[in-house]
Amino acid sequence: MFSESMLFLILLLIIGIVAKNNSLLIAIGVLFILKISGLDSKSFTLLQSKGINWGVTVITIAVLAPIASGEIGFKDLSSAFKSPIAWVALISGIIVALLAKGGVSLLTSDPQVTTALVLGTILAVSLFKGVAVGPLIGAGIAYSALKIIKFFS
Repeated sequence: MFSESMLFLILLLIIGIVAKNNSLLIAIGVLFILKISGLDSKSFTLLQSKGINWGVTVITIAVLAPIASGEIGFKDLSSAFKSPIAWVALISGIIVALLAKGGVSLLTSDPQVTTALVLGTILAVSLFKGVAVGPLIGAGIAYSALKIIKFFS
């Protein structure tokens, strides 16, 4: 019952409790339930292969909700581009999306990187109240850094 993975989850649960991080606590709770119920073998594979895409979809829905509710309209869109901050945000959005694309590529081609990225994300989420989009963006940054290093070597 208490495998290495369960002990690791318990450690993360303690970190989540100490850091008062609800996202981490919910994630660990779901994984505990799946593991204890015996649904872990198929569900973990599904979560690993599709989970990032599902998460991106949920985040996209949250970002688009103000448009759907009418809080943001074409007037807001057109006036936003009159602001230097909006242009910085637009460029940042493009850069982050391109980094994430490289991150997906790196995670697919070099899975050993996943361990370090997951640990970094867990630390940031639990200790610094970060948001768990880190593995994908982190992988994108790592991918970009590796490309730069390869270019100069």
